[in-house]
Formats: sequence, C-alpha cells, structure tokens
Amino acid sequence: MNISVTVNGTEHSAVVEPRLLLVDFIRSKLKLTGTHIGCDTTSCGVCTVLVDGTPVKSCTYFAVQADGRSITTVEGLKQNGALSPMQEAFKEHHGLQCGFCTPAMMLVGTALIADNPDPSEDEIRFGISGNLCRCTGYVNIVKSIQAAAATTREGASQ
Repeated sequence: MNISVTVNGTEHSAVVEPRLLLVDFIRSKLKLTGTHIGCDTTSCGVCTVLVDGTPVKSCTYFAVQADGRSITTVEGLKQNGALSPMQEAFKEHHGLQCGFCTPAMMLVGTALIADNPDPSEDEIRFGISGNLCRCTGYVNIVKSIQAAAATTREGASQ
C-alpha cells in the first residue's frame, strides 16, 4: 500500500505491506532509531510516538494507519537545532539512567503538558503510567516533566 506520512515535519511517501508496524517503519525505513522496541505487546511503552500529538504505542499500530497523519519521534522534539524544554529538563534533572525508556517518556511528557500546562505530580504519574522504566523510581522523570512544564509556561507568558 502507498502511504504518506509527515514525520518530524518532513513528508515521507512509501510503499509498505499492510502488516508493517509503525515502529518498524520508523526504525527500518526512516532510520529513526530513537523509537525503541521492547515488549511488542504495548506493555512497556518504549515504542511510544506521537500521532497527531497523541501518544501511540507504535508496536501495535500499523504504518498504514498513520497514512495522512503527523508523527513525532524523539528526534523531532528538537526546536531550531536546540533541545526542547522536555529534553533539556530530562538532561538537567537526571530524568534518565539507561535511556531505554527516555524517548517515550519525553514524548508522553510533551503530550501531557500540551494538554495540561501545569500538571500535578499525580497527573504526571498517571500520564506516564503506560511507560515502564526499569532503572528509576520515576522521581526524576516526574521532576523533569514538571520542570519542562514550568519552562514551557514561562516561554508562553513572554
């Protein structure tokens, strides 16, 4: 099938098999390896990308379902060549250890603060609950998302 998707602001057209998973399309066809493959059952969430701004676990989402849609991967979070507020916050507040879950956590956090610019700790914990981290106690991930939200709010008020 022919599909056309916009990934990180760039339009891509491709012929894909109907059964090709979005995660495999992103990693294999587009060579964007920040989207990870973990469990293949949506349990871990490391494959999460944003489809039209909504977090989607790409390990059970077909590439053909993304036809005509806009996809954001962790590589697309950069803004004008600089780290996004979310990426900067994860760096500054140690929101990662091994980094395997980090791209998905950043994307979920980005979607969360787009919908709720001032989320509470409980709202953040609920928002990231579909994404597992095997290394941390989530404390610094939550702090990172809170910091990114504050930075984003400050930027919007200027």
